[in-house]
Amino acid sequence: MSKVKVAILGSGNIGTDLMIKLGRSSVLELTTMIGIDPESDGLRRARDLGYVTVDSGLKGFLEQHPDLADIVFDATSAKAHVRHAKMLREAGKKAIDMTPAAIGPLIVPAVNLDANLDVDNINLITCGGQATIPMVHAINRVSPVAYAEIVATISSRSAGPGTRANVDEFTQTTARAIEEVGGAKKGRALILLNPAEPPILMRDTVYALVEDGTMDEAAIARSIREMAAVVQAYVPGYRLRSEPQFEGNKVTVFLEVEGAGDYLPTYSGNLDIMTAAGVKVAEEFAKNLLSRTNAQGADRS
Repeated sequence: MSKVKVAILGSGNIGTDLMIKLGRSSVLELTTMIGIDPESDGLRRARDLGYVTVDSGLKGFLEQHPDLADIVFDATSAKAHVRHAKMLREAGKKAIDMTPAAIGPLIVPAVNLDANLDVDNINLITCGGQATIPMVHAINRVSPVAYAEIVATISSRSAGPGTRANVDEFTQTTARAIEEVGGAKKGRALILLNPAEPPILMRDTVYALVEDGTMDEAAIARSIREMAAVVQAYVPGYRLRSEPQFEGNKVTVFLEVEGAGDYLPTYSGNLDIMTAAGVKVAEEFAKNLLSRTNAQGADRS
């Protein structure tokens, strides 16, 4: 099967972990790592692995190697993606936004990817959004959710400069996605950085209030378990820490995300769930593109 060419913009932790995951893909061919620091660990590793490297940012890539990628992962920052989105759109590239910029549709692969395979810029919300919104959606598809609140707790050692710079965008974008993607009428998001040593795994708590008279505990619990299995298919370290808890019209779900340990430590589940979701989205984009290409070839023959 042919592969679709992709590039990574950003040579930090997220970009470097993406590089390792993409090396295992059967439908994506990583060609290029783009950064701005030629001495960064990400660009050095990319050079050692034989990928094309660009140390003059997206502008340099588009000037020097525009044909080397159909899909570009943006693993920089929310503020930078505002500029990058316009450049990539004008260059005819699909953008997978790993920042909370929220320019394109908000996507959780387990919930709404299939309806957004034709867009040119998708946003992966936040790590907390990727972990918790599937659970909000799982509850909402059984009993309408009037209010959902999520608390994402990550190790402070797993919160790099990019994460810390985007805290405001995290809360705003995640809350919006709880409503637009998860289906809650009102959403709220909090993030906690835990300084404990040894570092803790990412842990998330979902509190959902369903509308009065709609609670179906057995059906909600079953929906939650089914959704957890869907997410685990592309994030193996994603798991329920216990059975859902019910009290009146409140549902509480406790989650844990352990990283795969590709480039990042296993406690960095907050970063790993983003890179795993990004690869899942790109692979579905690629399959859709290859299917269309093959169909067009069959028609011509």
